[in-house]
Order: sequence, then C-alpha cells, then structure tokens
Amino acid sequence: MDKEVRFAQLLDKAKKTAKAQGNYISDGTLSEIFSELELGDERLKMIKDYLESQHIRTGEEAFTEAQASDEPVEELGDEELSDADRNYLQMYLDELEMLPEYTDGEKQAYIIQAMAGEKDSFGKLTEIYLKDVVQIAKIYNNQGVLMEDLIGEGNVALAASVTMLGSQEKPEDCEGMIIKYIMDAMEELVKETADAAETGDKALARVNDIYSKADKLSREYGRKVTVEELCEETHVSRKSVIDAIRISGFKIDCIELPTELRGEG
Repeated sequence: MDKEVRFAQLLDKAKKTAKAQGNYISDGTLSEIFSELELGDERLKMIKDYLESQHIRTGEEAFTEAQASDEPVEELGDEELSDADRNYLQMYLDELEMLPEYTDGEKQAYIIQAMAGEKDSFGKLTEIYLKDVVQIAKIYNNQGVLMEDLIGEGNVALAASVTMLGSQEKPEDCEGMIIKYIMDAMEELVKETADAAETGDKALARVNDIYSKADKLSREYGRKVTVEELCEETHVSRKSVIDAIRISGFKIDCIELPTELRGEG
C-alpha cells in the first residue's frame, strides 16, 4: 500500500480513537498507531500539533486529566503570533466567514464526487478545507515564514490535492491525504526559507571577510586597492572578490571598481 494512503488511514484512526476517548489521545497511543511508518519525533510532533488544532488534546498529562474531568477542549490561541500575522489572520478569517457552511454529509458527497473526477466538486472541497489550512499554518508559526505565505502555500497544496483524490481507495482515506499535502507543502516552504537564509548568511559573511581584508590593505596603501592586489596579498580568488562587490551592491568603496563591472555599478 502507498505510504501516503496508509498515513491518511492512520491519521483518521488517531482522530477516531481520540474522539472515542473524549477528544484526548496519549503519546503512547499515538506512537503505537503510527509505529509501522517509523516516523521521526519531528513528524510525530507535527501530527500532535495538527490534532490539537482540531480540538484534540495530546500527551500523557492531558490524557490523565481528561479521565478525571469533563472540561471542554479550548481552541488554540494566537498568543504566539506577531502583530502582522495576527492582523492578517483576522482579516483572512473574516473573509472565510463569508463562505457557505457545509454539513459532514455534503463534505462526504463532494469527496466521493472528487474521487470520481467530477470537477465541480474540487472548488467545494477547497472551500471546505480552507479553515483547516489556517489551523495547520499555526503549527509552523515562528519558523521564519509569514503566516500569509504559509496559508498561501497551503491553499495551493489544498487545491492540488482535491484533484488527486481519485488515487484513493476509500473516501475515508481522502481527508488524511489532503491534510498531509498541506503539511508537506508548508514544511517544504519552511525548509526552503531556512536554506535561503543560511545561504544569505554565508554570502554576507564572505562579503564582510573580503571587505575587511580590502579595508586593511587600503589603509596600508593609503588608497583604493585593485582586485588584482587584493587577490595577490590575501590569496582570495578573483571570482570571490567580483561576487562580493556585486552582492554588496557595489558598496565596497575601498576596492577600485574593475573594468568589467563599471557598466553595472
């Protein structure tokens, strides 16, 4: 069986197990359900965060408390959001409130239609799961990506996933597949953003290093240094110096601008 389909089935099983226990599930039970997929701690944490966004409490302490209390599950708050994210989120949620409400029966009907390839159902299912995208986006809060970008990426993944439900064997597998597509898209966005930031940091470090060496040499000479002089004295490659000049926006004024860059600066 495709791993993606099995993930969907197990996610649905976890939700049903939690529902049967008053919307609570222990860490041990959750790990046991997903044990066959050998998921890492990070993926299990994302699953827990998603379940909590669906008003399902997780963890041993919460599970123990649940057995002694009928206290209702509280909705996740937005305390950790930045002001910009909170303002955007409020406006976006206000827009979503204008969309029609769908019953569970209607949702199941649209899922079945989508599995059969009926295009009219794709838009309906996208509307139905838009609020889920918001809740999943909160999982990735404070990881270097704006809430607006997370939701945008999630919405694109949502729209794509509903067109691929024909690959599922059963209607009950579909919701897990949709959620997994959304989570994977946001996770990839966070990773790409982190990689870009790391690349930018390294590039900035190289620019600062070359600037420092050029500035020191320029003070010794009492004038701007040429690229050739800098390369000879510091053993830095010409390409590295040229790249640093470009990346700095031609702001390394202690290096004499070489001929090939004079038309750019």
